[in-house]
Parts: sequence; C-alpha cells; structure tokens
Amino acid sequence: MNRTARAFWLSSPGEGEIREVALPDPAEGEVLVRSLYSGVSRGTETLVFRGGVPESQYAAMRAPFQEGDFPGPVKYGYLNVGVVEEGPDALVGRTVFCLYPHQTRYVVPVSAVTPVPDSVPAERAVLAGTVETAVNALWDAAPLVGDRIAVVGGGMVGCSVAALLARFPGVRVQLVDADRARAKVAEALGVAFALPGEALGGCDLVVHASATEQGLARSLELLTAEGTVVELSWYGDRRVSLPLGEAFHSRRLVIRSSQVGTVSPARAGRSYADRLALALDLLADPALDALVTGECAFEELPDVLPRLASGEIPALCHRVGYGDHR
Repeated sequence: MNRTARAFWLSSPGEGEIREVALPDPAEGEVLVRSLYSGVSRGTETLVFRGGVPESQYAAMRAPFQEGDFPGPVKYGYLNVGVVEEGPDALVGRTVFCLYPHQTRYVVPVSAVTPVPDSVPAERAVLAGTVETAVNALWDAAPLVGDRIAVVGGGMVGCSVAALLARFPGVRVQLVDADRARAKVAEALGVAFALPGEALGGCDLVVHASATEQGLARSLELLTAEGTVVELSWYGDRRVSLPLGEAFHSRRLVIRSSQVGTVSPARAGRSYADRLALALDLLADPALDALVTGECAFEELPDVLPRLASGEIPALCHRVGYGDHR
C-alpha cells in the first residue's frame, strides 16, 4: 500500500518546513502509530534548531528516530504520544509514548513504544522523555532524607527535577531562576521559589539546569562544605568558565555530570524501558500539567519553532496537537 505522512524537518539552521514522507506498511513486530501530540523541549530541540550542536557531538546527539544529519536538513524530536492503528492485537487502540520526531503517522518496532497508563492523559504523556531525564538525574544525585536542595534553572528539565524532589520526605527544595514568572510554576509543583540572589545557601545538593555560566557559578556558591552540584545543562558549542579558585578546594566541593543517554550507574540493573515506564507512572500527578506552557497545531511548527528558539514565545514544554490528521 502506498501511504504517506507529514513530518516537520529542519531544512537549515533557523528554518523549518513540513514535508510529505513515504510511510511503509508495518512488518511483523512493528506498529503503525497515529500521532496525537508531540512536545518541543525549548532547551535541546531549539538548540538543534539554531544549529548549535558542535560537530564533535553529532553522533552523541542523534535522536532514536532521527533522519538526516546535523546541522540540517534533519528530522529531529523525541516526545511523541499516539495511538496504535496497526500491529499486535494487544497494542491496537492503545495510547503509547515513543521517542519519535514531529510526524503525523509513523512505523516503528514494537519495542520502541511504551503504553501510557490509563491514569495518565495523552496530553500530559508528552512530558515522559523529560521526566525520564529527571529520574536519571536523581538516580545520579541520590538525595537523602532531610537534604537541603536547590534546583537552579526553572526550565523543563529543572522543573521536572523539582517536581519529583517535592515528593521526597523531609527535604528542603527551592527552585531558583532569574525569571520571576517561574514562581507560579514552582507553586503549582509544590516547591519554594527564589531569585538567584535570594536563594538559600547551605545546600547539600544543587541540581543545575540553567545552561548558563552564571547559574553554574551560583550553584557552587549555594553548596555547604563537601556538597555536590549535579550538572544537567548541555551547552552545545558554547564554552563556560568555572570559578574553581577561592574556597572551591578547601570546601571540597564536587561537580558531577548527568546525562540521560546512559542509565545511571547507580541503577545499572535497570533498563531504558524500566526508566521510561517509571517516568510514565510518575506522570499520574496532575501537578505536572504546569510544565506544559503552550500549544500549537502541527501545521504551525515552521512558524512557531523560530519564535520558541528566539525566546519570543516563553515556554517549558510546548505541546503540538495533531487533530484528525490522516
């Protein structure tokens, strides 16, 4: 059967377009999925849109179902929720999450889709990939009961981390961001908020996700002696300076990287599928709806993504709706 779908492509840095693409028939062990929603993470995906992926990271930054190569033309994205139209009987009609780009329909292996729990609406399930990043970060960070914790950077990843930390017993959690508007998001997530200059110090743990040099420096300042900064920011092709003089050594501070591409060594017995399934279970909490701050139709993506990348549209997760596309 000759079938087509429509997909969003980055034609060149800063410019996107919707293309018609051939759609194969699903083979045994594959599913045909019709997209309901996809999500744009304003961090990584807009960096890709601007052409900010350094050549040394082209391979590491590939999305699971990416087509084309950086800096473009490339089909990129990893937050997709759809309904299975063809495939094994147990999956047909099920709502599933997949690390797939923005496309109206697609065919992938059965192993690439994860059923969305009945307790999680499809509209919220687009956050699964980012909540999975937060799960991995907290496996790396290993917070303890009673810890004093700051999350510096109130973007999509930082807010996801803060939302999960709000469930830890006895911890003091503060979301720190230069944008006062993030205070409303913090309130919805059940955590305190502070501007950088007003943040509480003496932290055992700081999770840094602002992707700014100033945010990383402030994260180190907020630590108590022998405290740890877990660095989640990805800076693309930008260089950053670290304040490693003064009391950095005498206070025995630690900076650790965390990246979702590898399951945390602290949970080496868990698979990627286990981690994603956990993230979807955690999305049963309606408070996480606060992370979706805008929505557009699929056809609007060529106009909307440049505005997201420039900051004209302020967003955490920007949700894309597919309506009744066939």
